[in-house]
Amino acid sequence: MKLGVAIDIGTSGIRAQKIDLDTGEIQKTVITLRNPLPGANVMDHLDFAITYGLDLAQGLHVNAVKHIIETLGVKPEEMERMSICGNPIQLSIFQGIPIDDLAYAGERKKEKLNIKESDRSARIIDCSEIKGLDVYPNAKLVVPPAIRHEVGADALALIIKSGFLDTKETAIATDYGTNAEMALIHEGTIYTGSAAAGPALEGQQIKYGKLASPFVVSDVEFEGAGLRNYVLDGEMNTVQGALTDPKNGDVMADGVQMWRCAAPSKLDNGQQEMTDCEGTIKAKGITGTGVIAIIEAGMKNGVITLPKINTPDHILYLQDKIKFFEKDVEAAGLAIGAIRAGHLALCNAAGVEVSDVKKAYMSGAAGTYMDAVKAHQVGMVPFDVDEVIQIGNTSLIVAREILLSEDRLWELQDIASKIVSNHVMFATDAAFKEAYIQEISYWTEGMPFKMLKKFLKKKGLPKIDMPEKETKVNKVVEKDIPVLGPEGLQVIEHVGTYLTMKVDCPECEKCIKVCPNDAITIDAEGVVMISSDLCDGANCKRCINACPKDKFKWENLVVMEQA
Repeated sequence: MKLGVAIDIGTSGIRAQKIDLDTGEIQKTVITLRNPLPGANVMDHLDFAITYGLDLAQGLHVNAVKHIIETLGVKPEEMERMSICGNPIQLSIFQGIPIDDLAYAGERKKEKLNIKESDRSARIIDCSEIKGLDVYPNAKLVVPPAIRHEVGADALALIIKSGFLDTKETAIATDYGTNAEMALIHEGTIYTGSAAAGPALEGQQIKYGKLASPFVVSDVEFEGAGLRNYVLDGEMNTVQGALTDPKNGDVMADGVQMWRCAAPSKLDNGQQEMTDCEGTIKAKGITGTGVIAIIEAGMKNGVITLPKINTPDHILYLQDKIKFFEKDVEAAGLAIGAIRAGHLALCNAAGVEVSDVKKAYMSGAAGTYMDAVKAHQVGMVPFDVDEVIQIGNTSLIVAREILLSEDRLWELQDIASKIVSNHVMFATDAAFKEAYIQEISYWTEGMPFKMLKKFLKKKGLPKIDMPEKETKVNKVVEKDIPVLGPEGLQVIEHVGTYLTMKVDCPECEKCIKVCPNDAITIDAEGVVMISSDLCDGANCKRCINACPKDKFKWENLVVMEQA
């Protein structure tokens, strides 16, 4: 069997598939629950690479991908082709391409620092040309093109696979992830942007949050005084969970009695066989779609009055005592607000009203699994759309297409070259900044929605409103990765990438004690190991602040090579 691997390098995690190059059939799927770089969003990753070196960041990416390929069961000598897709920052770091042109928004700053745009055209190169990938001596690396240097292959995948270019209406497409890439089409011109919404919509920066994976709460609805939980089973199918008391988590009614789970015994290929299980699934967390459902259900029910939770202890309880806090409401609200402000900013750039947008495409894991009607109700979809189309993980689909067809790669390059695109840099866009300031006040300070609308009108910005109708939903796929392959899905909870250095300091272990994610260990020889995917990076740095500056220096960190 001639083997290849298609990879979607996402900000919140990596998805990869082993593919038979002769037949084009998917054999196995592997996903990680974190990106290997320290931090929970793309700006943290960019900061890490700029501050501590592109080589360090690239080493973490490559080590994680090698671990994933090993988990897929592909031996180095069997690998013939590898393809990648993702946003410009992730793909550039993986390839070791300079990212200075992505780090600075202002043209004057770029001119002052003499920063030139890197070439991000489609290409096919030997894996040996990428540092760390020389272990695949027979393999080629296939890379899709960016539309512009800051509008990447993932945005191109979203535009192409949605059918976006063929629509006659004013439409918007959004990848509901940490980086929230979005595109608006109006009279043949595309306006693109990327709102750093943060990872709350994918279940991160939520106290009990998890990325979409088996046995997490993915949806909730109120049934009378109780909260009905819906949980993903072992094959990522949504099944009915327990009915719980939202004030204390007590079970009011059990959930499903039959569901799919992994049997204790393993098959010859090392994979766990899926079989029927009995009883109610024990939930281990809540994913981003569940977060959106809680916000929508809570606000509709009155249990949530922004930014407060109206229970005795200001906590909502889900199945298996999973808790949802007021801090989680704020984190989710900031993410929702960033997306709505992004939609408004694109409409402003195009000279249209938000109400002119009649069709919305949702992609990515969160965009596939979340209830589109609930997303519409809380403001994640333009308020007056007639139809929402959920289209799955477009980035991984494109990675598979170019893995199997070189012609498809050059076709995408041709399309990318012809797209008339106006990129709106939200970091410097006045409309986005004004809108997002009001969203922050609405979600975290209790500003009434009427006042939010009033301020936007005062600034001469496009109007937003609450939906007055339930939009039509066209769910093209049931799962963000529709085909897993006969070897099934394997989830890597820890990608196994480490940063290490030698320290000479007192045995106080303050750095270990202050780390919120237990990412740090120190052995008897003073060797520090930081689990990079668990580290919160620039958003935290508690270890650096807790230790003497001349002792615990991240500048001394190196990537620990995998055995």
